[in-house]
Amino acid sequence: MEPGITFEHVWKRFSRTERHRALRDLIPSLVRRAVRSEHELKRHEFWALKDVTLETRRGEALGIIGPNGAGKSTVLKLLTKILRPTEGRCELRGRVGALIEVSAGFHQDLTGRENVALQGAIMGMKRAEIERKFDQIVEFSGIADFIDTPVRRYSSGMNARLGFSIAAHLEPQVLIVDEVLAVGDFAFQQRAFGRIQEMVKQDVTTILVSHQLERVASLCTRAVLLRRGEVAHAGPAGETIGAYVNGVNEEAQGAPTDSPLLIRTAALVTDGPIVSGSRIQLRVDCDVLDPARVDDTSGVGVRVRSMQNGKVLFATSSMRQGVSLSGLASFALDVTLQLNTAPGVYAIETVVFDRQRVQLVANGPWVTVTVQEGKSFHGEVQMNPEMTLRSPGSIGERRETAGLQQRRDGGDGKGLDAPLEAAIQAGTNRP
Repeated sequence: MEPGITFEHVWKRFSRTERHRALRDLIPSLVRRAVRSEHELKRHEFWALKDVTLETRRGEALGIIGPNGAGKSTVLKLLTKILRPTEGRCELRGRVGALIEVSAGFHQDLTGRENVALQGAIMGMKRAEIERKFDQIVEFSGIADFIDTPVRRYSSGMNARLGFSIAAHLEPQVLIVDEVLAVGDFAFQQRAFGRIQEMVKQDVTTILVSHQLERVASLCTRAVLLRRGEVAHAGPAGETIGAYVNGVNEEAQGAPTDSPLLIRTAALVTDGPIVSGSRIQLRVDCDVLDPARVDDTSGVGVRVRSMQNGKVLFATSSMRQGVSLSGLASFALDVTLQLNTAPGVYAIETVVFDRQRVQLVANGPWVTVTVQEGKSFHGEVQMNPEMTLRSPGSIGERRETAGLQQRRDGGDGKGLDAPLEAAIQAGTNRP
């Protein structure tokens, strides 16, 4: 049977408070459960997942994103057989590597060496395979000096390093990853991400759950957005991340605030195509609700966010730009930005920022812009480079001329009198 994942029309029901303290409560509950409709809920029940289908291809990395409580962890628990679905099909085929709680199974009284053997056996590795890969596991973890120390003396980062290293050398056919890339120090995160990239390139089917949208964007070809247990969007990773960011902005804009400013509209004034490095103009219309707080503590902020990975690339405000809003009842603010960004879709967001509390107090409207390619480059920021090619002969000749002039001038460009220059020449010619 070919390795892969089946997750079709899955429903999962939970109860918030159902506990039966007596037989007279339990028997009626069982009777009601037997006769009710499959999708009918009791008063204290809720759907953690509702008709969720995940489509994966062999060797594909699928990202699962969404806010807390959306059902992401429930999906992973169903995939790893910790839970059973209320309805639907859920199956993993092939050797499975689950990078969820990478150090959860460590025995605190055993050494790192002994835990490698224990965890490897739990994951289905043969003794010979564990011994063959032991040096690789220890080297990758970076804790060789402490491998014979009981893990109860390890730091949380050391635990994460060793746990990930064991799981990452299992050579699975299906890989389940849950927020592993958010633990440990920066160097460990880079190594972990690189290792997962290697496994994906080796045609390992991967499910990645993460709040780090830039990781999902760079690792996954497709992604699924979950909201309240349902699939809100599914498609290419960048497109799905964009849908997530849009949803977050809509919810934030409608949330109640105590903002001294109301940003009514934000509109892009610039017409025509936008090329990387070109300038755009945004017009922001605002009403002042509390004049006493405007300008002294609060002002209009503007952020540029990538819709490909959700990252804020740039932020500024009227206060940072020295624009005074004092004494105004309403106003229109023109903001000009030079989009030195890579080609892609970006959100230009407006916010009200409270400098005294160092936090956002309101989210305003936003617009999206599509930046087309100008001069080709790689990265997130356009630096507008200039390169000049010169022949090696002209460079050498120029350097030789400059050196001769420096010797004549004594290095300061003022020149030397004849006796002193003669003395220097005599000194340099000594045997």
